[in-house]
Amino acid sequence: MQDIRAASRPSGNVGHPLGPLLYAVSCMHCMTVSLAQGGEGLGAMWGEQRTREYLSAAGFTSVEVHQLRHDIQNNWYAVR
Repeated sequence: MQDIRAASRPSGNVGHPLGPLLYAVSCMHCMTVSLAQGGEGLGAMWGEQRTREYLSAAGFTSVEVHQLRHDIQNNWYAVR
């Protein structure tokens, strides 16, 4: 699974090199698409901590987070 590399709290993203752009895309696209389809509208870069909570609630007991040197924007999750 791939998702934006971010913290779940805005204060954890202050130094993110793409933070302003990713917040804009998340709020203007991701959140509105989610709400339009009956989702929770998490938006605003919901972050790794919340991602882990949701994966755990979905029954995944193993979550590995990988980062690629050339990709400053994403976390890559291997979940089981």
